[in-house]
Amino acid sequence: MRKNIVAGNWKMNTTLQDGQALISEIVNMVQDETTGSSVEVVVCPPFPFLSAIGRQLPEGGRLHLGAQNCHQKETGAFTGEVSAKMLQSVGVEYVILGHSERRQYFGEDDELLSQKLKAALAAGLKPIFCVGESLETREADDTFSFISKQLKDGLFHLSNEEFDQVVIAYEPIWAIGTGKTATSQQAQEVHAFIREQIARAYDAEAALNTSILYGGSANAQNARELFSQPDVDGGLIGGASLKSRDFTEIIKSF
Repeated sequence: MRKNIVAGNWKMNTTLQDGQALISEIVNMVQDETTGSSVEVVVCPPFPFLSAIGRQLPEGGRLHLGAQNCHQKETGAFTGEVSAKMLQSVGVEYVILGHSERRQYFGEDDELLSQKLKAALAAGLKPIFCVGESLETREADDTFSFISKQLKDGLFHLSNEEFDQVVIAYEPIWAIGTGKTATSQQAQEVHAFIREQIARAYDAEAALNTSILYGGSANAQNARELFSQPDVDGGLIGGASLKSRDFTEIIKSF
C-alpha cells in the first residue's frame, strides 16, 4: 500500500540557527498525538544543515531527512557538488531530483536526471522525482504529452525493483511561488494520468503502490481538499514548510 507523504523543501532559506529552531518546533508539533499518524514526513534543509537538522529528528519516528539535490557521480573533481553517497553518510534518506528550479536555472535535463536517479538509488536513497508543465505548455493543451515525455525519458528506464523506491511529485510550474494553485480537480486529473503511465510502463501493482505528491503552492488552507483526491498522496511543500504551524496543519490534512 502506498504511503501518504508530506515533504518540506526549504530551498535556499534559513540560517542554521533559524533552521534548528524551526525543526524543533516541527518535531514537537508532529509528535503531538492529534497529528495524523499515517503520514510520513520528510524535511529537506540546505546541504550545510543536514547533519545538524538530522540529529534533531527522533530515531525511529516518522520524520525523515531529505536533501534537495545530488550529483550524478559518486566521487571526483566536481568542486562545490555533493554526491548521493555523501548524503547517505550523514543520514539522508530521501533526495529531490528534477525540481523545476533545477531544470530551469541549472539546465538539468532528463538525460542528466536519469543518471542522478541511478546514483541516488545506488546509494540507498529514495528519490522524489519531479515532473510538471509550464503555463505555456498548459495553455497549449500539451500538459499530458509533456509529462509523458518527462516520465519516459527521465524515469522509466529504471528496473521494477529500482522504481519501487521512487516517489513522484507533480509540480505545475505555473503554480510554484506564484500563489496560484491547481484546483483539486486539475491535480487529480494529472495524478491519475501519471498513475496510468506507470501502469503502462511497469504494471498495475507498481501504479497502485507509487506515492504521487502534489507540489505547487499547497498550503494549510487548500491541503485538505487536494489530499482528498484519490490519486493525490501528499505534497511537496515549499514556502509553507518554513512555518511550523502551517507545515503541521498540512500534515494533519489527511
